[in-house]
Amino acid sequence: MITHLEDINKAFESKVRLGIMSVLMVNDEADFNTLKELLGLTDGNLASHTRALENLKYIKAKKQFVGRKPKTTYSRTKEGEKAFQDHLQALEAFLKNNL
Repeated sequence: MITHLEDINKAFESKVRLGIMSVLMVNDEADFNTLKELLGLTDGNLASHTRALENLKYIKAKKQFVGRKPKTTYSRTKEGEKAFQDHLQALEAFLKNNL
């Protein structure tokens, strides 16, 4: 029987969301264009995944204007950091117990 799968966070089953959180775990913040380039995503794809993570309160967005251009910067929340760390621990436990 496979154990520890129930502890894996469904929010991070998407490789895009996993990528966004990974970037934000090693950087205090990242702007929209940086995430888009690092992860090789379209505007719409990145926007939908960041919105989903915002709705879960795992990341927060800061919107501002730089000159006349809008700039959105994302950062992880404490809740998001804990959820991501718990997810990684669940993956490690799964691998240790099932391989």
